[in-house]
Amino acid sequence: MRSALIIGYGNPDREDDGVGWRIVERLAARLPGTFITQNALDLRPSSAIPGLMVALQLVPEFAEAIAQYERVCFVDAHTGAYPNDLNIAETQALFQSSPFTHHLTPDTLLALAQAAYGRAPEGMVISVRGYQFGFKQTLSPATDALADQAVARILEWMTRDEGRGMRDEG
Repeated sequence: MRSALIIGYGNPDREDDGVGWRIVERLAARLPGTFITQNALDLRPSSAIPGLMVALQLVPEFAEAIAQYERVCFVDAHTGAYPNDLNIAETQALFQSSPFTHHLTPDTLLALAQAAYGRAPEGMVISVRGYQFGFKQTLSPATDALADQAVARILEWMTRDEGRGMRDEG
């Protein structure tokens, strides 16, 4: 198995916006020897044990950590911006400007890793449909079910030799 990093991001105090965190927690429960960190400096790339990280948002400081991995999976919530409830897409090192200074895309983060450290890992984004964004630390039933599907897809992705070929889910 190639070294893999899974980053779940969003706000775990805003119901379905925290689905990335919940997916990473479920992965940790299923993957012996893993631990979850919020600090990219704690990560130690290994082909045997995937890196698991959670964050409120993607930040440029993650570029150094992700450059050390062969592949990275970004996991977050969406509010219906995609036609699929479970949207899975490959990502690539490509700078994308944003009108918001606090918004950094997975593509841009990979581009930063490429520019600063000379390599960008293979990337994948899993975006899970969120339905409720109140002030709770639980997922709505619909998003909770999608989170289980996302975990299965990530586990499948991690064990593939190439890791590519994941398709969107409806």
